[in-house]
Amino acid sequence: MPDAPAYAAVDLGAESGRVVVGRLDGARVDLVVVHRFANRPVRLPDGLRWNLLALFTETLDGLRRAAEAAPSRALAGVGVDAWGVDYALLDGERRVLGLPFHYRDGRTDGMVARAHERVPAADLYAVTGIQTMPINTVFQLLADEGSDALAAAERIALVPDLISLWLTGELRNEATAASTTGLLDARTGGWARGIAERLGLPAAPFAGATTEPGATIGAVLGHHAEAAGGAAGAPVHAVAGHDTASAYAAVPRRDGERAAVLSSGTWSLLGLELEAPVLDERARAYNLTNERGIEGTIRLLRNVMGLWLVQECRRQWAAEGGPGDYDAINALATEAREDVALFDPDADGFLAPGDMPARIVAACRQSGQDPPSTPGEIARAALVSLACKYRLVLERLERATGREVDVVHVIGGGAQAELLCRLTADVLGRRVLAGPVEATALGNVLVQARAAGELGSLHDIRAAAAASTEPTEYEPAAARDAADATYERFLDVTGLDTESDVAVEA
Repeated sequence: MPDAPAYAAVDLGAESGRVVVGRLDGARVDLVVVHRFANRPVRLPDGLRWNLLALFTETLDGLRRAAEAAPSRALAGVGVDAWGVDYALLDGERRVLGLPFHYRDGRTDGMVARAHERVPAADLYAVTGIQTMPINTVFQLLADEGSDALAAAERIALVPDLISLWLTGELRNEATAASTTGLLDARTGGWARGIAERLGLPAAPFAGATTEPGATIGAVLGHHAEAAGGAAGAPVHAVAGHDTASAYAAVPRRDGERAAVLSSGTWSLLGLELEAPVLDERARAYNLTNERGIEGTIRLLRNVMGLWLVQECRRQWAAEGGPGDYDAINALATEAREDVALFDPDADGFLAPGDMPARIVAACRQSGQDPPSTPGEIARAALVSLACKYRLVLERLERATGREVDVVHVIGGGAQAELLCRLTADVLGRRVLAGPVEATALGNVLVQARAAGELGSLHDIRAAAAASTEPTEYEPAAARDAADATYERFLDVTGLDTESDVAVEA
């Protein structure tokens, strides 16, 4: 494969980033990670912010390494994906008006209520189709009211848009990233300007059009040559800018497969890929979200807290001299007793950084259970609770769409979490196929290959994804009684019910 074009995928996650080189070798894609780096937010006097300048510096270094690893030390393309919802406000010269806030900053307290006072929740959902979460861009923007930055803003750039702007000097609002804001029209893919106006937000940031994955934004600027080396001059493509959209592009689905997809990492995003959004009252009552994917697809999904719970436990334990390695934590969880206490992983108290083990223990005690007492029990309580929440979400997705699911594809870093994958198969009673781990980078490269003409359709993308992946299979336990009893216990202690928030009857 010496002459195969090489694409650099810049994949920025909430915990870490990476730059990956991908090349299409016949039917499959070969990936090589050339640079990994930590993503370390900073707490400033006014709140928790992302250190995007540090991430951009690491990105340039990664692109230099990617070019050195490519044939003839040249890249055929660069694509950037990142987490959703967070943004920079820009002035008329495309200059950043302050470092972007972190979605876990507490400034959005009360903003959901403020938004719904101006635009009822049903009206918001009927247009945007987005799950109500305080982290959403729309609620963050309301927290910016009265600020000099919002008053001066001429454009908005989500994180992948901003990194691409700094690479090329050209700004594009990529559609899959924009769909996480709660300010995109789910039907048209354009900005929901009427909703923005009713909310009292300025019109200028939403004046431009959105850009679909596959478009060319520009070339890496020559003045980056010192830091980015041979990557200077390479074309930068708008890939699926939201990392979940990139990950979904890499799902190794087979034709005719009745599948759901669980993108598992800091967040868990469980959903179905559809041809059109679902905007009815049942979907809103279930708090499902309609996000845009590649080739005009819609991802109907639900955000669940995810491995953030374990990540924050690990951070706390490491600071206290306890287990600080994920493999060690998973081993302890595997050995822990099976009848651990359960809790709702999406409770508001788990969103912010802090002493997660103490919060989990308190939540279990508050619901009248015998709380977990060791790191293994706490980690297992988190993983079993996640699996139970996945089942609740999957059952609601099936009811909202009338579709039945036989298999769940687990993609992303969570595909390596053997215990969680096994628990997911058992509690859901569905076969789980785990992999690829580097799903976002693979999807990023596949969209670039499509933009360059190496792949011709969504079918070709899926075929290449399947050829590039050897998933690990988990079959559910044959006996369903224990799993069903665990799920019923979860519903009982959390107060959740599969039908309690259904606004319309089937």
